[in-house]
Amino acid sequence: GSEMPLLSVPKEVAVGTAMLGIAFATGVLAGKRYPSLVFGTPKSSKSLIGKNSPLWQYILDHSLREHPILKKLRLLTVEHPWGRMMVSCDQAQLMANLVKLIKAKKVIEIGVFTGYNALNMALVLPDNGRVIACDINEDYAKIGKPLWKEAGVEHKIDLRIKPAIQTLDELLASGEAETFDFAFIDADKESYNEYYEKCLRLVRKGGIIAIDNVLFSGKVLKPRKDDLAVQSIHRLNEKLFRDSRVSISMLPMADGVTLAFKL
Repeated sequence: GSEMPLLSVPKEVAVGTAMLGIAFATGVLAGKRYPSLVFGTPKSSKSLIGKNSPLWQYILDHSLREHPILKKLRLLTVEHPWGRMMVSCDQAQLMANLVKLIKAKKVIEIGVFTGYNALNMALVLPDNGRVIACDINEDYAKIGKPLWKEAGVEHKIDLRIKPAIQTLDELLASGEAETFDFAFIDADKESYNEYYEKCLRLVRKGGIIAIDNVLFSGKVLKPRKDDLAVQSIHRLNEKLFRDSRVSISMLPMADGVTLAFKL
C-alpha cells in the first residue's frame, strides 16, 4: 500500500527526514574493503514508530534543532547516490548533545562519509576541540569540507584518510591513550570489535563510545552464517552485554546505537 506522507515538514526537509533511520554504512566508510551496500529502510527503525507516522513526525517537529549548515549538508548528502549511508539527523543530534554534556574536547569518529556527524560534533566542541575523523575515501568528505569551513569549524576537524586501525594505532603510539572523551564507530562491521578495543584504550574513564548499526535491520535476531557483517555485530553485542569495563545502553534509534560508558 501507499505510505503515509510526511506531514508538516517542508518539502525540502522531507527529502532528508525520509532518510532517518537509514544509517547503513556497511563497509564503505572507514574500512578495508567495499562490501555490497544494503538499501531500504531497516525494519528496526519501524519497530516502534513507523518513520512516516504522525507520531514520528511529531518527534521530529518537537525535537530536531538543526543548524542551517547541517541542514544544507544533509540535503546535499541525500542527493548523493550513497546518501542512505548518512547517520540519521536525530541520532547525530544525540551524539552532539552527549559530546556537549561530558564537556568533550577530543573526539574520534570512525566512518565520516560526507561529514554530517563530524560537523554536528564540531559545532558543539570548544574552539580548541578536535574531531579525529577517520575514513578511507576523501571523495565523500569533499562534499562536507566546504560546509565545515562555512560553519567556521574546519579547524576542529582533523580528517585522516587511511585505514582507521592505522590512525588508532598511531594515536596510541603517540601516547594519546585515555585522552579522548568520545568515540563514534560507524564503518565496516567486520572490524567493529577491533575499533571498539582500540577506542576503549583511547577514551578516558567516564568517556563514551557510541556504536552504530547494532540492530542491523533486525538481522541480528537470526544472523546468517554467511553474513560476516551481521555475525560481527551480533558477537560484539553479546560481548558488550558482558563487558565489565563499561556500562551500556542499547537504543532502538535509527538502526540501533549502543552507548558504552567507560568505567
